[in-house]
Amino acid sequence: MEPTADWTECQVALPALQNWLVLDLATEDPEPWARALAAEHLDSGARPEWCEAFAADLLWYWGAARRQGALCAAVLAPADGAVMASYTVRELKLPAEYLSVAALRAEVALAEGPFFGSQDLTEVDLPLGPALRVHRLEPTEPESDTGGITEGVAHYVLPSRYPTALECRLLWSTLGFGEELEKVADELARSVTLA
Repeated sequence: MEPTADWTECQVALPALQNWLVLDLATEDPEPWARALAAEHLDSGARPEWCEAFAADLLWYWGAARRQGALCAAVLAPADGAVMASYTVRELKLPAEYLSVAALRAEVALAEGPFFGSQDLTEVDLPLGPALRVHRLEPTEPESDTGGITEGVAHYVLPSRYPTALECRLLWSTLGFGEELEKVADELARSVTLA
């Protein structure tokens, strides 16, 4: 995705104490990249089918980030473990009249879902600019009676120095980690910079 002309790079400071794997969105040959990252991430004694399954997961997240036009993306995977969360930052191409927190709030409030419970909407100030923080639970397969629940926090950020909007989004389906991962989402959103 071509960024706004005033900036050329988006960066996120990933917490060092957690095991984040950066998705190489620039690669045009993702399969060897995913296999190499899976081998690096998993213990050298891991069974080959685990490496292949983890590489397939990485490719799925990579493909989703590319389809969204993400500027940067990473997955959180404990050492020798499966992916438990994903983080993406993408630019939202919005008309000038939507570049306010009030307009973003109105748009998010109109989202049809389906959601479990109500969406938690909060206005926050981030180093990059004002933002709308959205926390919600939604089904992974809304048209089906089966499937799981995805929890997530998105920060819709209006960078003070640039006439654009960013969506900074952490998603997870690992139950029991919601409170901790909400804090991680806030930490990541505070670290986003444009240069």
